[in-house]
Amino acid sequence: MKTAVIGYPYIGQNREWKRVTEAFWKEQLTLQCYEQEMKNLRLAQLYQQKALGLDILTVGDFTYYDRMLDMAVMFNMVPSRYDYLSLQHNFTAYFAMARGAENVVACEMTKWFNTNYHYIVPEYEGQQLALQHNVYAQYIQEAIEAFGMSPRVTIIGPFTFYKLTKGVGQEQKQHYIQQLVIVYKELLQSLEASGATTIQLEEPSLTKDLTSEDIALVQHFYHQVLKGLTVETICTSYFEALSDYETMINLPVDGFGLDFVHGKIENIASLKKFTFPKDKVLYAGIINGRDIWRAELQKQLALVAEIRSYVPYSPIHLQTSCSLQHVPVTTAGEKGVVPELQNALAFANEKIKELQMIKGKILQLEGPYQHAILESQKAIRTLAQHKSRRKQAVLDKVNALTQEAFKRADNYNKRSKLQRAFLQLPDYPTTTIGSFPQSAEVKKNRSLWRKGEITTAEYEAFNANETARWIAIQEQLGLDVFVHGEFERTDMVEFFGEKLDGFAFTNNGWVVSYGSRCVKPPIIYGDVEWTEPMTVREVSAAQSLTDKPVKGMLTGPVTILNWSFVRNDLDRSEVAYQIALALREEVYALEKAGINIIQVDEPALKEGLPIRKNQHRAYIESSVNAFKLATSGVRNTTQIHTHMCYCEFNDFIDVIESLDADVISIETSRSHGELVKILKETPYRLGIGLGVYDIHSPRIPTVEEMAVIIGESKEVIEKEQFWINPDCGLKTRTEQETIASLKNMVAAKERLKLLN
Repeated sequence: MKTAVIGYPYIGQNREWKRVTEAFWKEQLTLQCYEQEMKNLRLAQLYQQKALGLDILTVGDFTYYDRMLDMAVMFNMVPSRYDYLSLQHNFTAYFAMARGAENVVACEMTKWFNTNYHYIVPEYEGQQLALQHNVYAQYIQEAIEAFGMSPRVTIIGPFTFYKLTKGVGQEQKQHYIQQLVIVYKELLQSLEASGATTIQLEEPSLTKDLTSEDIALVQHFYHQVLKGLTVETICTSYFEALSDYETMINLPVDGFGLDFVHGKIENIASLKKFTFPKDKVLYAGIINGRDIWRAELQKQLALVAEIRSYVPYSPIHLQTSCSLQHVPVTTAGEKGVVPELQNALAFANEKIKELQMIKGKILQLEGPYQHAILESQKAIRTLAQHKSRRKQAVLDKVNALTQEAFKRADNYNKRSKLQRAFLQLPDYPTTTIGSFPQSAEVKKNRSLWRKGEITTAEYEAFNANETARWIAIQEQLGLDVFVHGEFERTDMVEFFGEKLDGFAFTNNGWVVSYGSRCVKPPIIYGDVEWTEPMTVREVSAAQSLTDKPVKGMLTGPVTILNWSFVRNDLDRSEVAYQIALALREEVYALEKAGINIIQVDEPALKEGLPIRKNQHRAYIESSVNAFKLATSGVRNTTQIHTHMCYCEFNDFIDVIESLDADVISIETSRSHGELVKILKETPYRLGIGLGVYDIHSPRIPTVEEMAVIIGESKEVIEKEQFWINPDCGLKTRTEQETIASLKNMVAAKERLKLLN
């Protein structure tokens, strides 16, 4: 019995990866220094895994930006729009695809299955695929030189890469599949030649609903790609149970990874019904790689015993349910939470220790394993009995809800007429999504305040001045609906979590959201309760400075839920309702203060969608109800907005409409044509703003390109519904970029008015 992880956090314990990456982007590091620093980080992470006792070390879980992007570039799948770039170094096109460059937009970005990580979507344009620089071979050699042993190398499997690629037309499908077989086979042969003794092929797409065509394609890939290889191969599935188990488990691989956390019931049932091949190694994912709670070790020991009863003849290795990139690195040094919570936490390093404890207990190795099991049980029990989880008033409010709490007083058609008369907005109103640039000065002000080096009065005065300055800028730009800028906020979920009961925050619990964008998710550990207004003062102050309407800005209940680490003793839908009830109080407070447009953002609504379609309905129903619970108590003249981004809306338009928000703003700059097409087929009947430029790219969009997007949008959106806005908040952009981009956006709107 051995232990392994599917992947380890590449971010570094103190976000070293982020700092090195951004220093290179700012040209503060030479290419040579950058690559050396990245190598140092890779080796440091391997040393950490070895020190924690893992039997199998894994490489290939590291990336310079995104692992799907790594594969696309390595296979020469670089869209033609990047051909003009002067290839100063290997990363020129790579980072242009990720972030955009002058006069060229970035590739589309979307959620990695039902997680909060965003990947770069590979684009196929009929290119001739060819294996380029094989970075994985380099990683293998580094590990061999450092440790004198060959690591396991992990790569995205061919079926998952195929399913997540866009642009493959029906007429190109067979040619593309044939090319993928060739480049994957060449890649695996290269890894074998580089000294790899084990190759892990990650196939999370095998946990989705598979058609007969999908099943045939998986078999084709694996029989063709693995033919002639002598290196050990593992197919690893995660995030759910393996689909079509009886067929997939017999693929020509030497080992199979199954998720016994999120896919436990179905995977156990499959083992019981179909057993497990005697000639394969079972990699059992028994420790949750996506949450931050200590495992109930006694239960996991019983789980392993049950698995072994159905797999009596095959070796079983223990691993995490998925990559640990979805959790922070370690709880070491955390001091900001109550002891009862602190003792119940387990991040990446602690989860590896749990694997070691389970292995040691099973093999009856010498060590304090029984003591560790008792300590784990005690910590979990102590948190369960904590007063934060025993707020009867909160539970009573949830239990007392009636259907009326989830409905607006009147339908959209009636509300929209009343709102147009009340708000007196022009046709095609312009606005932004909420945040303005978090400049170095804004961040410094917050840092000084948190350290106690300036008073709260000084901190708030600075933010008030920034708000006033940006209200004036919005006046000069000619926007129609303003925002206060959110200078008092760090992360859009963290800010609200800090002001609601039931949340806790770590000092260093960072995870990657996309690229170098890192977030520190709150921990929902107790019953959630609103105690006082959270946003009213800042928004009201901004409204007092202008006659234009200023939006109240809130993060929605489902996004707060999905972007937090959530307690595991309650159903998630009940936690969502607790959050929604708290936000409902804030919406009331804003309305009472005279704020007549309130935006409740739900960018994470779809990312929580279960992988299996038979589970979609329950999730959608509870999520839509949570949003409605937060927003439905307002007057007809109060306009409710929401915002979503990067989540593939093609099959989600009906769900978005069921939210009954008066206006939704959504990302389209990287996938505009696709959404316009779906809106032609399925018209949207409420207010909508299709984001006209990509805020994740540092380039300034031209008037012409935004005018094209607006013109195409006009074909599928009626004038009375049509809003114009960027595709997301502007906190990560510079002031110069923001003002120039918004100036061009307003000019593009004016061009539209001239055409009418």
